[in-house]
Amino acid sequence: MTDTPPVVRADTPDEARKKMALYLGLTIGLIVVDQLTKYVVQRTLPLWVPVPVMGDFFRLTYIFNRGAAFGIHLGEWSRIAFSILPVAAAVLLYLMYRQTPWSDRTRLVAIALVTGGAIGNLIDRIRSSRGVVDFFDFGVGNVRWPVFNVADIGVTVGALLLAVSLWREEQTLEQQKEAAASPPGAAPGARRHAGADDD
Repeated sequence: MTDTPPVVRADTPDEARKKMALYLGLTIGLIVVDQLTKYVVQRTLPLWVPVPVMGDFFRLTYIFNRGAAFGIHLGEWSRIAFSILPVAAAVLLYLMYRQTPWSDRTRLVAIALVTGGAIGNLIDRIRSSRGVVDFFDFGVGNVRWPVFNVADIGVTVGALLLAVSLWREEQTLEQQKEAAASPPGAAPGARRHAGADDD
């Protein structure tokens, strides 16, 4: 017998409006905050010069990054590759958004954060061949995390939330399969435990 996906109730018109408002609000909000912070950094901080905020541990270091988040590079292909990937990701994420019900707010927030972060950094790549503006600089001495920005935070938090949402969905599917395989009136997992006792 093949596994069948759970039946998801269609969103009501009111839920659909709320879902769109959440998606657009978070996506556009993140893009605005990302671009605003980059604008302030470019107008107030010297390029490549660390400015201590919490001693050496947290600094603001205005740099340009031709690679992806947290300093990932693909050499001379970085600008082209990391300009195409966000567009493809945004399209795929929008399709996922369309299929995600209002009840799964964790996934909706995740999709919006990753989309907003990807677009925020894409704007930098389109605007300048120098790359993405980064400025958050954490570390101790010479041991430092790659410099990042608000868009990178959105992508990272969104990816983690998306992983949590997908894990929850997998757990729900497993519970539904277990319940369907159990005899009527049996407690969940009874069939599995009974099989283990027969061994």
